[in-house]
Amino acid sequence: MVDATAGHELLTFMDAYSGYNQIQMHTDDQEKTAFMTDKGIYCYKVMPFGLKNAGSTYQRLVNMMFKEHLGRTMEVYIDDMLVKLERSTDHVAHLKQSFDILRQYKMKLNPTKCSFGVRAGKFLGYLVTQRGIEASPEQVKAITEIQSPRNIKEVQKLTGCVAALTRFISRSSDKCHLFYNDLEAVERKSMKKGEKT
Repeated sequence: MVDATAGHELLTFMDAYSGYNQIQMHTDDQEKTAFMTDKGIYCYKVMPFGLKNAGSTYQRLVNMMFKEHLGRTMEVYIDDMLVKLERSTDHVAHLKQSFDILRQYKMKLNPTKCSFGVRAGKFLGYLVTQRGIEASPEQVKAITEIQSPRNIKEVQKLTGCVAALTRFISRSSDKCHLFYNDLEAVERKSMKKGEKT
């Protein structure tokens, strides 16, 4: 999905306001979200964060809403939306189409998290530009400022940071081979301890 966003002249990044809360709960399912307080029993009328299938339900909804535009002029991942155009002359028309669909489904955007008609921006943790996809400065900073690992947790943290950037680091698995070997050895050791007890 991120790969499909690169190489476009203009981009618009949009974020749905309170994502899941914009989806109405089916009346039969509302009682399944009941919770009790000292003031009484309440249930959600909108989909709350934290439900097991909330993410997939939301993704199905936006896929259905934007089905004619996905892959062509839009990319959508849960509440993150991107309108992309190879030529800037068409951008306003495609934004209008997106807004019409959002209005039809009564979906609201969070204006503080939207960027309209820009040449670059962050989408799903990556920096997307007309030139291509780049690592976000935050991801690079997380690795360059990390201290040398002193224990297993810190090695795991480092390998997690590196894993987020593997597409930008040539032969990253070769370069991290020693870390992975250490983690594997610790895991084998802990499994043997578990077998003895």
